[in-house]
This record gives sequence, structure tokens and C-alpha cells, in this order.
Amino acid sequence: MKEKIKEIEQNALAEIASSKNSDSIEKMRVKYLGRKGLVTELFKKMGEARPEERAGLGQLINSLKGVVARALDEKTSIVSGSGGAKIEKIDITLPGVAREVGSVHPVSKTINQICEIFISLGFRVVEGPEIENEHYNFEALNIPLEHPSRDAFDTFYLSDKPVACAEPLSKHKWLLRSHTSPVQARFMEKNKPPFSIIIPGKVFRPDATDASHSFMFHQVEGLAVSESVKFSDLKGVLTIFAKRMFGEKIKMRFRPSFFPFTEPSAEVDISCILCSGAKGPAARDTRQKCGLCGGKGWLEILGAGMVNPRVFKNVGYDPDKVAGFAFGMGVERIAILKYGITDIRMFFENDLRFLKQF
Repeated sequence: MKEKIKEIEQNALAEIASSKNSDSIEKMRVKYLGRKGLVTELFKKMGEARPEERAGLGQLINSLKGVVARALDEKTSIVSGSGGAKIEKIDITLPGVAREVGSVHPVSKTINQICEIFISLGFRVVEGPEIENEHYNFEALNIPLEHPSRDAFDTFYLSDKPVACAEPLSKHKWLLRSHTSPVQARFMEKNKPPFSIIIPGKVFRPDATDASHSFMFHQVEGLAVSESVKFSDLKGVLTIFAKRMFGEKIKMRFRPSFFPFTEPSAEVDISCILCSGAKGPAARDTRQKCGLCGGKGWLEILGAGMVNPRVFKNVGYDPDKVAGFAFGMGVERIAILKYGITDIRMFFENDLRFLKQF
């Protein structure tokens, strides 16, 4: 019996040492320590030994069991530590899993292009909160409660002050901003001229959604203030922007308009990028057929003007010592004109057939 125990120990250690993975180690564990294993069978055969030998044999078998168990544990840790627990074979001839590469959304792409143009002209990008109060959204911009133009800007009001807002409680109601102009007022309150800034961001208005309107869209506004800014500076900056965005061949015109926060104010148009705004009898038929400008030959791209002196007074500037110009454009409109898109809703439907074109 003692020789059998020694033989089993030698065989077990040799087989465990030659095991190369977790599967073979587990087979050794079953073979020697399993319910029907060799060590277990030794315990069962103790009844055949003489009574005076059973105590010594029990100690030997227990010692064998401990030696085998330790050898199995050590081999398991060695195999696991070397990463050989189970080597997965990869068939490199199989085709790989294709991962589609995304792209920049056309709205984001247009915002980046607009910002790059104005940054090259000395402007810097400034951002502000999308949740505003009535003071910055209306009153600081010369749009009092009784002003008729306020009807077009009255937007989504909030029932209470936003929890995340760090500003002190005020008497003004809170709402989703209807333009990015409030950032101009906030910036002027904390900074002194001269400066030139542009402000990209989302805005919200109570418009019914259709092919050319959305209750949420994006704007980029600009503001330049110094002691000597003139309307000619505004025209020069916007001319450079339009030609870089739409091409050197386009023409521009400024039409008188009205905005509460600028005086004088103007609408800025460019010649149609499809029919080129051609004039004369020979071009008349071409313009009438143009689906982009509707035969007018011109496309409106933005509004602009010189900052109203009342706005300067509202933010603590002396309108006799400083002057400034401001402009604002809808990003989706610029993208529609630049890429020939027919419906503003396409920007927000997440249709890959549309987005993959960009």
C-alpha cells in the first residue's frame, strides 16, 4: 500500500508538470482528486489494511492529497499568469468587422466654417447660457415689454428659475433664449472695448415647423465695439465673409431694415448662387426658372447694423465715446444656400442617407 501511494505521487507530479493548459490541469484534478479519482480510491481501500496500519496509511494518503492539490494550484497559477489558460486561435483569413466612420454634421460643419472666417479677421468665439431671463433676452437689447417686435421673439418660458443657474434670483422670468444677442449684453457688462466677438449657439422661437422654419435652430452673431468703428467696417467684414463662404464671384447688397438693437439696420443679400442674379432680357427666363431665388436674383443671408445707443447705455457704455456694429445669421439658412438643401427638417431627422452626403 505504501509503494502504491508513492507511485501515485510520482505519476501525479509528472503529469501535472507536463500539463500545458487549464483543460489538461482540470483533467488531472479529476483523475487524482475527483469523486472516483486515484487518491479517493486509496481512502476506500484502507478498510482492507490491518487495524494497526490504518492510522499510518491515513496520514500518508492525506499527505499525498495535499501534495497533489498544491501541485495543481501552482500549475494553474503558472498557466494563467502566462496567458496560456486557453489560447484563442484567430483565423486571419476571415473578413473583418466593418466599422463605419462618422462625419461632422452639416450644421456643425457650417458653424466651424463661419467661425474660422471671422477668427481670421480678428474675432474671438464667445458662448453663453441657453436659458436666459427677460432682462438680457429683451430689455437690455432695447426690446421692452410693449415693443411690437417682441411678439416674434417671445419663446418658451420656464415655470421657475433653473436649479443649475448660479445667478441670484431676479424679478424677471426665465426662458429659452430666442437669439444669441443676450450674450452680447452679458459680454459688454463685463468687458471694456475694443473687442470683436462672434457668438454661435442654439436658439428657440415659437415657430411652426415647416420646410423653412423650426422651433429650434442655430445662430452665429457678431459684435465689434471700439471708439472708431464705422458702417463701412461692417460692410467690409461682411463682404469678406460672403465671398469666402459662397465664392469670389457673388455680389452683395444692403437693404434698409429695422432691428430694435441696431440703428441704422440693414438686411444683407447675396446674388443667387444658382442663376448668379443675372440681369437683362437674356437672363430673365433663367431667373424665372430658378427654384432657389424664385426669380428675384438675390438671397437674404443675414441682418446687421450699428449698435443702438440705448443698448450701450443699458450695459454701462457711453454712446458718445464708443461705437459698434453687430450682425446675425441663421446657420441652417447658410447651410441650405451653400449645399442646396430644400428642407430645414432634414438637419434634425438623423437620416443617414442625408447625413452621409457630408
